[in-house]
Amino acid sequence: MEKVPYLGANLTRWRVGQSTFLAWPEKGARLMNWNVTLGDGSVRDVLYWPELNSLDDFHRVRGGNPILFPFNARVFDQGDIHFWKAADGVRRVMPMHGLARQGDFRVTHCDPTGFTALYLPNDEARACYPYDYEFTVRYRFEPLGLVCEFTLFNRGTAPLPWSAGHHFYFTVPWSEGLSRSDYSIRIPATRRVRQDATGRLIPGPTLKEIEHLDHPELIDAIHLGLKDNTVIFGERGHAGDVVMKIGTEKIPAPDATFVTWSESATAPYYCVEPWMGPPNAPEHRTGLHFVPPGLTQTFTVSIGIK
Repeated sequence: MEKVPYLGANLTRWRVGQSTFLAWPEKGARLMNWNVTLGDGSVRDVLYWPELNSLDDFHRVRGGNPILFPFNARVFDQGDIHFWKAADGVRRVMPMHGLARQGDFRVTHCDPTGFTALYLPNDEARACYPYDYEFTVRYRFEPLGLVCEFTLFNRGTAPLPWSAGHHFYFTVPWSEGLSRSDYSIRIPATRRVRQDATGRLIPGPTLKEIEHLDHPELIDAIHLGLKDNTVIFGERGHAGDVVMKIGTEKIPAPDATFVTWSESATAPYYCVEPWMGPPNAPEHRTGLHFVPPGLTQTFTVSIGIK
């Protein structure tokens, strides 16, 4: 591993086998780029990162893997966006995708195969999520993959609500001359929903287990009722598929969620997002988890190239 200067910041780069990983652990525990050197010497970007001129609004950059904690996407309180209500009945602000992606972290461990970083909530974050806790993000890098583990330790006296997740921006297409129509994705979901303008979950599109990646109904689809924990996508008929696993059990929890999204049909990335539950979990409670006082919960996601 080595330090890399970038627009006034010091990033960390790891080379593990064929893979190179670039991250800024102190800012959002953000993995920014992952690329793989192929047998012919060419380089494939697995995780997309755009060209930047400044690190202003770093947390809003569409690339890498923003960490979504304590809740995913948009939360609502009685139809009002970016508010939530905890067990004490108090309405509080909660930004889009939560607090961690724009937050500071302290690196507690770093070695040639990854890092662990502890979230450092500021006063604003404590007002949004007023609990006594430790949230850590641990990355383990492998020659053709990674494992990311969230750990939430409840240091307080009340159950701690959360429904966290990832926002991976994958480079698609990754072969010259191809388009999204040349890619397929397998999502073993039995139920699909969307989120309406008031935060409710409403019936989503009817999709097959395997779809072409250019299918417009995949955008903003929330996939639930997973028959197994693995999503696979890639170029039809070619090696190099991305294999993503949510959790550590073959059959995940009933509310475990994948979300598929891209900003536009021509964006150079496609997001496949593993979440603990669908958006607005504090209100509808689907996919909302609680950590009892004094205990710890983990959420693990792994990705490999096959």
